[in-house]
Amino acid sequence: MKVAIVLSGCGVYDGAEIHESVLTMLSLVKAGAEPEFLAPNIAQAHVINHLSGQVAQGESRNVLVESARIARGKIKDIAAANAADYAAVFFPGGFGAAKNLSDFAFKGVDCQIQPDVLRFAKAIAQAGKPACYICIAPAMIPQVYGPGASVTIGTDADTAAAVSAMGGQHVNCPVKEFVIDKQRKVVSTPAYMLAENIAEAAIGIEAAVNATLALI
Repeated sequence: MKVAIVLSGCGVYDGAEIHESVLTMLSLVKAGAEPEFLAPNIAQAHVINHLSGQVAQGESRNVLVESARIARGKIKDIAAANAADYAAVFFPGGFGAAKNLSDFAFKGVDCQIQPDVLRFAKAIAQAGKPACYICIAPAMIPQVYGPGASVTIGTDADTAAAVSAMGGQHVNCPVKEFVIDKQRKVVSTPAYMLAENIAEAAIGIEAAVNATLALI
C-alpha cells in the first residue's frame, strides 16, 4: 500500500520538521505501508540559520532539493505526482508547511497554498482518500476541504482563531491525541505545536497515522 509524504524542505524553521517527518515515516513502515516522498520544486521562502535562528541573508535553497535530504534522495516533484497512485497522504509540520507549502506564516487568514500542493491535496480529498496533517500543516485544511472541516493545531489560541476564520472547525487537542473528521477522512494532530520532546510527538503522530490508515 503506497502512501505519500509531502515535505516542505529540511529543518523546523524554514522547511519540514525533521523529527515529525521521520516519525511519520517510521509509523507508516511499522504499520505495513510504503511511503513515497513528494515536494514542490520551488525556492524556499527564505533560509534560516538553525544555530542562530536568524534569516541567512543572501542564501537561497530549493524545497525539493532540501527535502531530498530527509528522503535520502528518493523523492519526486509533486507537480508530476498523481493522486490516483496513493492510498493516503501525510503532511508533516515545520514552518516549511506555513512558508513553502503555503504562505500562512506570512499572510495568516489571507494565505494561499502553493498551486502544485493544492492540486494534489484536493485530488486526494475529491477521491475520498484519507489525509493526515501534522503540527502547523493543519492550517491548510480549510482551503483544501472547505468550511466546516474539523481540525486541530493543538491549543494555541491565535493560530486556532486564524484556522477558524478560514472556515475550519477548530478542536483543542492534547499532544498525544488527534482529531478526526470522519466525513472528510482528514486527521490532524498537534505534534511539536505542543510536544516538549520527541517521545511526546511520537505518541500523537503514531496514533494519527494509524487512524488515517484505518480510513483507507
